[in-house]
Amino acid sequence: MNVAVFIARRLAFNQQPSFSRFIIRLAIVATVISVAAMLLTLAFTNGFQFAISQKVFSFWGHIRVQRYQATKSLIAEDIPITPNDTVLKVLHANPEITAIQAYANKTAIIKGKEGIDGIMLKGVESTYHFSNLDGFLKQGRWLHFPDSGISDEIDLSAYTAKQLKLKVNDKALIYFIQPDGSRRVRSMRIAGIFKTGIEDYDKFAIGDLRLIQRLNNWQADQIGGYEIFVKDYRRTDSVSQALSEALPPTWNCRTSEEANQNIFDWLNLQNTTIAIALIIMIVIATLNLVTCLIILVLDRTRMIGILKAIGSPDASIRQIFLYHGSIITLSGLFFGNLTALLICGLQQHYGFISLPEDAYFISKAVVKLEWWHFVLVNAGTFLVCFAVLMIPTVIIRNIQPAKAIQFR
Repeated sequence: MNVAVFIARRLAFNQQPSFSRFIIRLAIVATVISVAAMLLTLAFTNGFQFAISQKVFSFWGHIRVQRYQATKSLIAEDIPITPNDTVLKVLHANPEITAIQAYANKTAIIKGKEGIDGIMLKGVESTYHFSNLDGFLKQGRWLHFPDSGISDEIDLSAYTAKQLKLKVNDKALIYFIQPDGSRRVRSMRIAGIFKTGIEDYDKFAIGDLRLIQRLNNWQADQIGGYEIFVKDYRRTDSVSQALSEALPPTWNCRTSEEANQNIFDWLNLQNTTIAIALIIMIVIATLNLVTCLIILVLDRTRMIGILKAIGSPDASIRQIFLYHGSIITLSGLFFGNLTALLICGLQQHYGFISLPEDAYFISKAVVKLEWWHFVLVNAGTFLVCFAVLMIPTVIIRNIQPAKAIQFR
């Protein structure tokens, strides 16, 4: 058996009450807290970014294909486009695309029981995948599409419904202002009420695309654009680039990140927060471990003197404390991982950490741990701590056996 390993284990797992035992436990607890804090920071920040981005993607798709407009904003009416075989062939040919949905937007004014409010009506077809929005539906159902004619139902946001005192199955008058200044009025029934938690989206209503086509005097096949959903949202940019190169010049392809740049710029700022938090936690864990080992070396000065007196080289004695520090670090990593997984599991099942939805777009903190989070935190912490462990062992070189044996 390796003598250095044997002595290190005896020191680390000594059950007799002593000052060094208290220091060891304190170092392990500090490492556990640091490791758990790093993993939780990654999990909550990654979950926050994922939850918000999925809200955007669910409502608008990953990519939007429209007629080219240099200054097109999110809440603006669309210029009509007529689908052609070339465009549809390009879209269907890309294996990364899972769904293609037509839509069109039109501004309107809705009158409820109390007051009026401006909305943007998003028109969709009967084949629209409402399953992507099921998480937003709070009351009622999604609108139904009749086999012939135009649906007289809409789905309204919770914000607008609250402002106008409207409920499911209530009727509301919707005024559509035409380009020539005239107005058209439609009585629409509230089929359902949804809430995304994102202010801009909660000013939308969802209705029948055929209504917008009729109001705008469009042809039956004219639309405002396509929402494109891809298999892996991380490949959105490459898919968008491929579509841009293949589509006709009059067509424009934009990712939802580009159309919602303010939201995604805000989310990307969280990466800076992650980096700062990780650096701080690693520094804290390292300083705790170094301080612990310095105290342990000083506490074991007499033992070091005896080992030197019987001929043990400095390298062998340093190994004892290196192994000792490694045991403390690995114990802290193990229990730190366990603590982080426990808290993540509780949050995922019970959602005990809540957030103000008006400020953060979500009502409960979301956790999302990736495998590389564990690799980054555990490998990074262990390597940094092990490298810094060399510092306290320098003290061993300067200890003189004759004085150390007399040390009390």
